[in-house]
Amino acid sequence: MEQGYLIGYEINEKSCQISYYKAKELEPQTLEVDGENDFIPICVGNFRGTWVMGRDALRLLKVKEGFAVTRLLERGLAGEQFDYGDESYEGVWLLSKFIQMTLEPFKDNIEGIVFSVPELSEDLANLLRTIATRMNIPKHNIFIQDYKESFCNYLFYQPKDLWQYESALFHCERTEIKAYVMRRLMQGIGDGKTTFVTVDEMINSQMKESAFIYPVIDTEKAKDADLQFSKFIDLVFKKRIISSVFLTGEGFENEWFSKSLRSICQGRRAFMGNNLYSKGACYAAYRKLYTHVEDPVYLSENKLSDKITISMRVLGQDMAYPIVSWGARWYESNNQWEVLIKEVKDIELQIESLLDGTIKTEVISLHGFPSRTEYSMRLQIETLFLDEKTCKITVRDVGFGEFFPPSDFKVEKILRLGGSDE
Repeated sequence: MEQGYLIGYEINEKSCQISYYKAKELEPQTLEVDGENDFIPICVGNFRGTWVMGRDALRLLKVKEGFAVTRLLERGLAGEQFDYGDESYEGVWLLSKFIQMTLEPFKDNIEGIVFSVPELSEDLANLLRTIATRMNIPKHNIFIQDYKESFCNYLFYQPKDLWQYESALFHCERTEIKAYVMRRLMQGIGDGKTTFVTVDEMINSQMKESAFIYPVIDTEKAKDADLQFSKFIDLVFKKRIISSVFLTGEGFENEWFSKSLRSICQGRRAFMGNNLYSKGACYAAYRKLYTHVEDPVYLSENKLSDKITISMRVLGQDMAYPIVSWGARWYESNNQWEVLIKEVKDIELQIESLLDGTIKTEVISLHGFPSRTEYSMRLQIETLFLDEKTCKITVRDVGFGEFFPPSDFKVEKILRLGGSDE
């Protein structure tokens, strides 16, 4: 069966951008919207029975015709409703309609999708996951990450010298500049073979002043903004060895920062573009669905610091197979597997902690499992997170075709993670 598209979908309150990848292509491509840029305004509307989105929907607001709604993420989360004629629409439905329309070029050929958002919450993740599921995208192929993680995934697919030391990203909107710095965590954590990285975030509060809004309108304000940005750069780079710098965001579209750019380029490689987050999301989809290997691993305060593995043979290779991975989010770590076991015995789980470096063994007893010949014992193993530190492991008999019907055998194990058992 032909593999479908992998979609990287950047979305915020103002616009969205789509990058896509298909097997045998060299790298992700960004969907062209029009001659101006690759962003689609977040707006959906209806005029005389026809649904429109993006700039066409914004025109309805401008001419005050038909019906159009903006700020769909915020309104979808808030559960707002909108009336138009005899119809009433929920904000979630309108957001879903917008996303479906933007993905129309890929129709029903989406294998997986990663949404990239400025800041991630469990509610937002559940909202976007629900919408993608309704579009018949496999639920295990739907992921949500924030801009920082998209930055990391983008870098992982660039030449290694660009993140040999640390790498900085400056994101400039109309009223503020944020800086993200990706750095490696100390060696020796985890299994010693995996590289772990994190991202530090800094905000230049001075850039929130109204004087910064499109400073090119006024030459003196532009010089002042350039000076502020240059000082911010010095603060970010202080005591750091920066290999590369990336500039993104609509605030960098005008050349007001010549002094700052000279500071950035001193001994560093610098890049400017507008599709880093959507491409980073697309690369993340490739990593998760094609390579199945998360190395390097991005860690943050809301990522799991424990890995749970089971010894098994996969594709002829003996390995410690992760059923819960470092760096995953707990509400994205509910999964199921089916395994064949050679003989009835206990299942051993290895829990490796990044917090204290310990490795613990937990045993799930298979006492009471019906007697069968070897390799005809098929089990379903399920992980279900009750909260960020509590994982329930369920093992049940699912039978073996027509030879052995499923029995009522089931056993559960509650695991406390993140040091919560101490």
